[in-house]
Amino acid sequence: RTCDQLRCTACDFRVSFFNDYIWDQSCDYLFFRNNMPELSKLRAKMIKKKGARAYACQCSWRSIDGLTDLQTDQQLRWVCGKH
Repeated sequence: RTCDQLRCTACDFRVSFFNDYIWDQSCDYLFFRNNMPELSKLRAKMIKKKGARAYACQCSWRSIDGLTDLQTDQQLRWVCGKH
């Protein structure tokens, strides 16, 4: 289970997540910078994968397909945005 109110302290964007998708390997910083949070534009680099979840803000992104502690990733600046 994950927080559904994640916020990035680096770009000050809400972290979006998409169930049953992963990000294509060709994704880069400019793709997210130019396309967040437009789902219609993001779909161009989303790959369907049952049980996975794709996360992204405007400066960082992750594809998760198993139990993962995102707090151990030192590059991410995602925090709970409070409930």
